[in-house]
Amino acid sequence: MDNKKIYPIKSSKAGVLSGTKQFNRVKICHIANTDKALKFLLMPQLKFLQKEGYDVYAVCSPGKWVADIEKEGIKVKTVAMKRKISPFSDLIVLVKLFSYFKKEKFQIVHVHNPKPSLLGQLAARMAGVPIVINTIHGLYFHDNSPFLKREFFIFVEKIAAKCSTLIFSQNKEDMDTLIKEGIAKPEKIKYLGNGIDVDKFDAGRFSKEFIDEKKKDLNIPADFKVVGIVARLVKEKGYLELFEAFRNILKIFPKTILLVVGPEEPEKKDAVSPEVVRSYGIEKNVIFLGERSDIDEIFPIVDIFVLPSYREGFPRSILEAMAEKRPVIATDIRGCREEIENNKNGILIPTKNPKKLAEAIIYLFSNQSRAKEMGENARLKVEKYFNESIVFDRIKEEYQKLIGK
Repeated sequence: MDNKKIYPIKSSKAGVLSGTKQFNRVKICHIANTDKALKFLLMPQLKFLQKEGYDVYAVCSPGKWVADIEKEGIKVKTVAMKRKISPFSDLIVLVKLFSYFKKEKFQIVHVHNPKPSLLGQLAARMAGVPIVINTIHGLYFHDNSPFLKREFFIFVEKIAAKCSTLIFSQNKEDMDTLIKEGIAKPEKIKYLGNGIDVDKFDAGRFSKEFIDEKKKDLNIPADFKVVGIVARLVKEKGYLELFEAFRNILKIFPKTILLVVGPEEPEKKDAVSPEVVRSYGIEKNVIFLGERSDIDEIFPIVDIFVLPSYREGFPRSILEAMAEKRPVIATDIRGCREEIENNKNGILIPTKNPKKLAEAIIYLFSNQSRAKEMGENARLKVEKYFNESIVFDRIKEEYQKLIGK
């Protein structure tokens, strides 16, 4: 028997395996730029595919989370990938990926993030991988992007799309953009959405005693209100506007803490240092927690969740906050407005507008019943549209269709 042959799936209940020895496990490889992306964003998806019978591999840059990923039974290949464009370094990455794919003979290579999207798909096609899938987590250009930047990223996306068997888009607006800009044909694009574990992110799991103890552990006084954000420490996430808004919040609600969860990224051009809060005079009321793996336990102590970002694909942090019945304030941009219905399960504000951000926070603090209602509505929407099982089913269906072909 030819071990390279891809067998069609006979039964959805049996997953990718038929239950007989004549069927081989389909080898798949997911590629992300960082170990953090695999650990915190893609792990539930990878574990689901394992349960479906796929032989799951992954590629990412070296990092402290690789060992955790491998403990889950995922075979990890580390390849250092710079986020910035670096022709010589990128060429080395391309060669390494090509050699790895050629050696492992994957049936499916599934890429994530811009750099892996281009280099991973090119390498997969060069290595003869039959099925190449790209998940777009958010296009790197938007209507207000500088002309040259916008045209460059459209050009890159067109090259990447030529290599794709299938393109998943996490939000519907990006699907329209892909078609409008001639990046890919409609029949190649499928809506994926985003989803979370609604049982894990359920504030009902936590008692008042647990919440009080958590606040104590984080040195937050019991009678203080908490505004929370979960995002990388870069300007693109709207941190400077948030700090400006928070300075005004403290004038009205001095017993308020800003809780910041997210890693520093000093290598980024728009990196934000925690020290910058001193220039706003708010350093005594801001707590930087860095990168955390207990986000589900932190949301219950947050009164209002904010994400004043300039650009998003389909932010998972908003979904997690919604699932835990937190009222959300987010910018009126693609991705965010697919999750938040203005004044129903949250509030949408313009980008780069600290005044509107402050007004929204003050409104929710001053109208507790309204804030609670928004939180309840948020939970209902997540349960209906953003349960991760819905996303898993979409992936499973498309994998089976492509393997069947």
